Amino acid sequence: MTSDAPRAFPRTATLFAGLPAMPQADEIVDLLAQGPGARIERIVSTGQASPPGFWYDQPWDEWVVLLAGRADLRLDGEPEPRRLAPGDYLLIPARLRHRVAWTSPDEPTVWLAVHLRPPDQPSTSTDSPS
Repeated sequence: MTSDAPRAFPRTATLFAGLPAMPQADEIVDLLAQGPGARIERIVSTGQASPPGFWYDQPWDEWVVLLAGRADLRLDGEPEPRRLAPGDYLLIPARLRHRVAWTSPDEPTVWLAVHLRPPDQPSTSTDSPS
């Protein structure tokens, strides 16, 4: 059976559209896609860092890539922050405490973050990244 309804095609977008003027009071987080086991976000920083003493401690893995700008990412237990440049990526395992120590105040820092639900966590959990 065929339908006469118009077919919906996926839209095309760019990760660099709508970058904010510098600086902004807060980071901008845009949800790009979400499914049963993952959430994909574009995060734009304009000089922000994690608050003093604050650490992310997530129950899921997070794969992150820096697309533009510069940032220092701190992983708990490492003596120095990691300096990230465009193209640098890493997988942050679940429960590895981490924080953003610094982002460039001179240009937007654009991150792509993929939050992955642990295989043993049901997709209906409120703690799930999706």
